[in-house]
Amino acid sequence: MAFPRWLLQYACSFLLLISCSEALKFDMPAHSAHEHKAWRCIQNFVAKDTLVVVTATISGHKGDGMTVNMHIRDTVGNDYGKPKDVTGEQRTVFTSHADAAFEVCFQNILTGSKYVENPSRQVELDIDIGADAKDWSAIQATEKLKPVEADLRRIEEMVAEVVSEMEYLRTREQKLRDTNESTNNRVKWFGFTTTFLLIALWVWQIMYLRAYFRSKHLI
Repeated sequence: MAFPRWLLQYACSFLLLISCSEALKFDMPAHSAHEHKAWRCIQNFVAKDTLVVVTATISGHKGDGMTVNMHIRDTVGNDYGKPKDVTGEQRTVFTSHADAAFEVCFQNILTGSKYVENPSRQVELDIDIGADAKDWSAIQATEKLKPVEADLRRIEEMVAEVVSEMEYLRTREQKLRDTNESTNNRVKWFGFTTTFLLIALWVWQIMYLRAYFRSKHLI
């Protein structure tokens, strides 16, 4: 199957962007348990039946007066994990249940009675989706692939994901275009109907007033 040149350029740019990406690092200040703004979420979109590996590395240690909780869920109500009191590396592997955005949320809660100066935990988050989430070292060893063959296999799957994503976007664009055209037709016919009713009402008012004035011998 031959791919258009523009599609290959887009795929190569996408793969280059992925290869240059790094894990997300941020500080998570601690809050009291009753504060509703204690959650901090990172959101990403994923297609249905896609492998996702979420790796979070949390600084600190248990018993330091802070507790970091995680919650991984998507926007349609599916839960993928709720690790509690996370320290060190926490890896969560799941397969998405729907075409939807999923969130990785963190909560840092103050615990204990001792005073903690500038309570904060550092979070390093790495999210691998699709081909990036697979253990290619294990695949290479199991299938006895050469390093170049394993790299080509990985790139092939990543290109296939890009093509699938573009097909999904094309389908959505087509649905939105059909909805737009249907809405335009409905608005057009509503406008015609409203205009016809106004003209009919105007004619009826003229005829009614003429008949009324004639019955009163005013005209």
